[in-house]
Amino acid sequence: MQSGEPSASDAASKAAMVALDVPLHAKQTHYPEPFASWVSGREKRRLGDAFGLSNFGVNLTRLRPGAVSSARHHHTRQDEFVYILEGRPTLLTDAGATALAPGMCAGFRAGSGDAHQLRNDTSEDVWYLEVGDRSPDDQASYPDDDLAVTVSDQGYLFTHKDGRPY
Repeated sequence: MQSGEPSASDAASKAAMVALDVPLHAKQTHYPEPFASWVSGREKRRLGDAFGLSNFGVNLTRLRPGAVSSARHHHTRQDEFVYILEGRPTLLTDAGATALAPGMCAGFRAGSGDAHQLRNDTSEDVWYLEVGDRSPDDQASYPDDDLAVTVSDQGYLFTHKDGRPY
């Protein structure tokens, strides 16, 4: 992906803009360690926030070689959708691994229990759009890890599966 011109200084007041002109989000993850390190090669630009969207979020996400999108997880209330722009990530779900390519998409229905993760096992960057709703009181479970999260107006509360906070 390459940035275009002109640069947008106040994205929220614009009707259209170049996606790469949206600055990288200052806090790239809310995960506690050791999980935060897992996503160190992931970069997100919060396109939905740049336009002041409140019902759903849209991120332009880059996965550098060896990076993962997140710990493998599923949501109780949030639907998620990804659309691959460039690169060839591997989608990991409860059904196993699926090779993705540009133009492919995947959706994850809230409450399905099917955990998912994108992984970049290649030597090239992966670029994709991710879309998720902003359902209140969402919870995510991580079947492969001792991790759970509740999302509320106060932010993210990460705990161990037995409820102890990180």
